[in-house]
Amino acid sequence: MLHLPYRELPVDEPGTPDTRSPLRYLMWLAGFQKSLLVLNALFGIGWMVSQALLWAAVGAAIDHGIADHNEAQLFRWVGVVMALGLFQAVCGSLRHQLAVTNWMNAAYRTVQVIGHHIATTGTALTEEIPSGDVVNTVAADAMRIGGAYDVLARFVGSIVAWIVVSFILLSTSVELGLIVLVGVPLLATLTVPLMRPLHAAQAAQREAAGRLAALGSDTVAGLRILRGIGGEDVFLGNYRRQSNTVRLAGNRIATPQAALESGQVLLPAILTAIVTFLGARDVMRGTLAPGQLVAFFGYATFLTTPLRTAIEYVISTTRAFVGAGRVLRILDVVPLVRDPDHPTPWPARIEILEDTRTGIRLSRGTMTGLVTDNADDATVLADRLGRFVADVDDVLLNGVALTAFSVRDTRSNIVVSEIEPRLFSGELRLELVPHGATTDARILDALEASSALDILDALEDGLNSNVEERGRGFSGGQRQRLSLARAILMESEVLILVDPTSAVDTHTEGRIAARLGDVRRERTTLVATTSPLMLQHMDHVYVYRSGRVVSEGTHPQLLANSSDYREIVLREDS
Repeated sequence: MLHLPYRELPVDEPGTPDTRSPLRYLMWLAGFQKSLLVLNALFGIGWMVSQALLWAAVGAAIDHGIADHNEAQLFRWVGVVMALGLFQAVCGSLRHQLAVTNWMNAAYRTVQVIGHHIATTGTALTEEIPSGDVVNTVAADAMRIGGAYDVLARFVGSIVAWIVVSFILLSTSVELGLIVLVGVPLLATLTVPLMRPLHAAQAAQREAAGRLAALGSDTVAGLRILRGIGGEDVFLGNYRRQSNTVRLAGNRIATPQAALESGQVLLPAILTAIVTFLGARDVMRGTLAPGQLVAFFGYATFLTTPLRTAIEYVISTTRAFVGAGRVLRILDVVPLVRDPDHPTPWPARIEILEDTRTGIRLSRGTMTGLVTDNADDATVLADRLGRFVADVDDVLLNGVALTAFSVRDTRSNIVVSEIEPRLFSGELRLELVPHGATTDARILDALEASSALDILDALEDGLNSNVEERGRGFSGGQRQRLSLARAILMESEVLILVDPTSAVDTHTEGRIAARLGDVRRERTTLVATTSPLMLQHMDHVYVYRSGRVVSEGTHPQLLANSSDYREIVLREDS
């Protein structure tokens, strides 16, 4: 089997999709692989046409070789049959390889486009579309979109082969040629009335399946809570009802799809019967040679393939249109944070990051503490400084509004680590360094700084160990320390940590507090915490209450002079 060059997936940059309509989106995808699609279509044409010409060679072998008792002609045409068979095999092999390549390119570019959009929209997406529906779109609809490009080459080959066969028949019998030339598209149009109900039924089934997936994922995520309140039976009943809705929607697809697939067999059979009957009649009249009749029968039998391919293409493109519509529904969600029309270039280094609304000021090379009496206040401030909300024109970077820079530059240089550690499944090494390669020594340094080397020692395969879904194989404190190591390994200019030691014991917290400043030397770090062990290592501490900074200073200064600080940190009564 011949092997064609392939493109590594995923691509570096999936591009900006055309979201004006499902058709324009599918055309946008095709534009990235037009050379492969054209080449695939050429192989599809060669594959289909060689099948059609095979019957012409068989008929010629019968008429010129067997009927005329001419061995030379017989061997000549047998050789042509073998050559056409070999050509068909080569074209078929290459066509199939390219078809799968085009399928995967379109499907995984769609997956990447959705992934990039999810990364930019953040919570805006899940507020509008259930997460289970998004997962369904990635897992199912992307593959259905790719399927349209898989069938395309065979469809183009079918059209060309139908034209070739029609002209061969016209040159031999005008009557039969016209029957084929007109009959094939006429029979194909009989399937058009089924397209609209199939499209509607598939869209309804896809909508119901998305709701079912969302219900399932939400139920699994909250299973512990459901068991605690005895609500398993209620949610099981909800899932059963939604599952039945999906089943009924799937049944409604069966009628138009079964009619289309039945047409793949019935309509070509009708055409074969007509051509065979008329061809046999012409042989009996002496206007058609026996070999030509065999060829005509072969043509009629062969034409079932183009017609069935055309119907298959209708089904595949219908699914692709439904899938593209679901993709566009996701892509139409507007991100909460958007790039300016003309982003300002990122500065060579960050000297000061300042929130003028709250008065918090982070200078380069300092460890700053943030003390709040409400954990939500710390999260809101972290979101502002990390530009995870839109209204941050009063957050300045080196005196320039943070909103003047691109989101990509902001995310690359200002990293926010939330209070809830999030780990994903996969190899631990890649979990800790998701954005590129680094040395194991650097990873070990970060694990030491986060006091997580004991976690690594307990794993049989070390950094090659597999992390289970959501990191459920680790305790809460272990997940928190691994998450902190990952944040350190980002080596961002500004690192914002929200309660990074809330789930660890005091001894571990003390080690982390002592080491964090060393690994973040000459960079800017903000730690939102109420832990005295952490705060005593801070260069400067802000006390934030009721939407404003009420006091600031070093840990000893605030212990001596701020009742608010003592009340929050030492849990003293005011």
